[in-house]
Amino acid sequence: MRIGIISDTHGDGAAWEQALANCFQGVDMIIHAGDVLYHGPRNPIVASYAPKDLATLLQQVPVPLLIARGNCDADVDVMVLNLPVTEQVVVQMGRRRLIAQHGHRLVEGDAEHLAEYYRADLWISGHTHVAKLAAGNGRLFVNPGSPSLPHSGPLGRLKTVAVADEKGVKILALATGEILKEMPWPA
Repeated sequence: MRIGIISDTHGDGAAWEQALANCFQGVDMIIHAGDVLYHGPRNPIVASYAPKDLATLLQQVPVPLLIARGNCDADVDVMVLNLPVTEQVVVQMGRRRLIAQHGHRLVEGDAEHLAEYYRADLWISGHTHVAKLAAGNGRLFVNPGSPSLPHSGPLGRLKTVAVADEKGVKILALATGEILKEMPWPA
């Protein structure tokens, strides 16, 4: 099984289309870690901001799309999406458990504690717009960054998404699909 992981699209339909074309070919499912349509009051509006168009594109995706609600996802966004949007997404990928939350309500150490409590093999969060992949206590933690409004971080200010498969987790450059960082599943 191969799962695409994306977060913080903020109404950018062009970014979604790039993710599908360059990074999510052959995925069996996509997990969106929130902030789907609205740009938010602290973010600039990108030239390709088209939340209504993005809602249509999301409804047309040929694989299951699971969405964790972000801090910029209002009730009206959920109504326009016409897809389930939940506080937390839980997926079983073979023997691996993946859990996604947007992350805006978590403080330092919460993700690690919750991942242990829920016995998650992969904890997925968004919110910061900073791509990050780390391991700890036999688990992986990923923030796929943002394909629309990336912030500077360890991998620079590249537009990014992530993919999980039977080998592990990879952060990919949106424009090329190039692997920027990868980690195998802990033993």
